Amino acid sequence: MLEILRNLTRRKLRTALTVLGITIGVLALTTMGSLAEKSNSLIDGGVHYFRDHVSVAAASNGGFGGILTIDKAKDVLKVDGVQAACADTGSNVKTDLDLSFNFGPGDQVIAEQPGCQQYSTFKFSYAGGHAIDDYGSGQLVLGSDIAREYKKKVGDSMELPQPPKKFNPDFVGHQFTIVGILEKTLTAPDSFAIVSFRDGQMLFGDSLPSALKGHVDATQLATGINVYGKPGVDLDTLANRINDQVAGVRAIPPSTLVKAFETASVVLTGITTGSALLALVIGGLSVINTMLMAVTERVREIGLKKAVGARTRHILVEFITEATIIGAIGGAIGLLVGWALTTVVNAGLTSNNQAELFLLTLRLVGLAVAFAVGLGALAGVIPALRAARLDPVTALRHQ
Repeated sequence: MLEILRNLTRRKLRTALTVLGITIGVLALTTMGSLAEKSNSLIDGGVHYFRDHVSVAAASNGGFGGILTIDKAKDVLKVDGVQAACADTGSNVKTDLDLSFNFGPGDQVIAEQPGCQQYSTFKFSYAGGHAIDDYGSGQLVLGSDIAREYKKKVGDSMELPQPPKKFNPDFVGHQFTIVGILEKTLTAPDSFAIVSFRDGQMLFGDSLPSALKGHVDATQLATGINVYGKPGVDLDTLANRINDQVAGVRAIPPSTLVKAFETASVVLTGITTGSALLALVIGGLSVINTMLMAVTERVREIGLKKAVGARTRHILVEFITEATIIGAIGGAIGLLVGWALTTVVNAGLTSNNQAELFLLTLRLVGLAVAFAVGLGALAGVIPALRAARLDPVTALRHQ
């Protein structure tokens, strides 16, 4: 091993440049991979979150959006196969235009009619505190990301929506007491601010355009309906049935949402694959070039070793080990730089009340390390074979 380390330090600059090549490749794999891991975690969670119910909203110009009245939930409930139809409201936590990059809709105030959580297969766990009183007022549960962004804990108060940075005479804020913090789910609920349905309607009413305020009763409004089917009912079929029987709404079959998530997942997996190929090309060529040069420079040394009894396997092991060590060093540096970079970027985003962009998982760390070490070993095979096949007599005559 000492001889191998000595060989690596013979040409310090060349070895350093080779290590740099692998470092760049692994850095690309780490950063782009952690971006894909974060996105895929949201996608996987979204599949779990949406697959147990049918999402219904107001049909608008043949599209999907608008405002519903809660009476529509009663109409949906009459459709054969519906077990529960729960009106909900959604509004923004921030009043300012958010130009920051976010996965998903960003921080959202969410409220659902009382008693509906029991029908969902997506169950919340609490890192602290407890659920809101469905029939109460002024209570708030925060997702893990939004709690960290605003540095809130159970017992603190928080104003919803958040005050605008510039004075706005029409702004109306309400103080809430935080009664619970959710465990991290790695999907949409991490950015939820959950309030009672009564409070959600109030906040949604405050967010309406000035032309509508005072002309509509916010207690009769909703932004959507979550529909849960009876046991054994196909939700896609149920969605089509709702569209046929209830006027003025648009129900999206869960399979449509799941397919959209899966398509996004394929794209993001392609990003990781592209990063791996970049690492393969840059790092692999660097290692092969360095080891071939090493073989050329050490022809007489190799011949001498074979002349005194070194076998082919000994030469193979020596050169493959050197290449593997180069890969391991470059991989370790690339991984550390990638970890530092993603950590700094995530910290900067959260300090500005934005969601994290990267997720460095143990799976990705293992992949990066295995990739770097395996790349070094594989790239060292060709030079090692060339060295092992040298004729000792010819090698000793080499000038």
